[in-house]
Amino acid sequence: MRGAVLAIARWCDRLTAWACAAALAVLVATVLAIVLLRFGFDTGFIKLQNLAGYAFAVLLILSVPYCLARGGHVRVDVLSERLPPAYLRGADLVALVIFLIPVFGLMVWAFLPDLRFSWAIREGSVETGGLGGVYLVKTMIAVSGGLMIVQGIAAVLRPAGEQRP
Repeated sequence: MRGAVLAIARWCDRLTAWACAAALAVLVATVLAIVLLRFGFDTGFIKLQNLAGYAFAVLLILSVPYCLARGGHVRVDVLSERLPPAYLRGADLVALVIFLIPVFGLMVWAFLPDLRFSWAIREGSVETGGLGGVYLVKTMIAVSGGLMIVQGIAAVLRPAGEQRP
């Protein structure tokens, strides 16, 4: 069972890494196009600006579980440098089980009614002539919360010496 959960977490991490890379590529391309169009041709497209904003939002939202999977979270504990690795592992386990998993579970659960409504009306941009699909970007909030829970469970189940993905 542990191996299956860790395999699912690795698969989710690869998918998240791919999505972050795609969002970054779209963001760079759209910002470059916006700058070239604005300063080179004195024109602009609202839809292109919306696409850049959507790509940035997806990149930002999905980079959080990507960072957690690699142990890149920030430690606030000033004493962590002087404490043994066993203490740090125990502190991480407590934090994951008591804080991370319930908080992100609550976040997803509390956000679902708004997400359902957004999908029901096929929410689009607030700007006239803007790009539709805000509901797809909002979906990434719930997906990110789910990925955080998966990566948190994987961190709890991962043996102490095993490398992260």
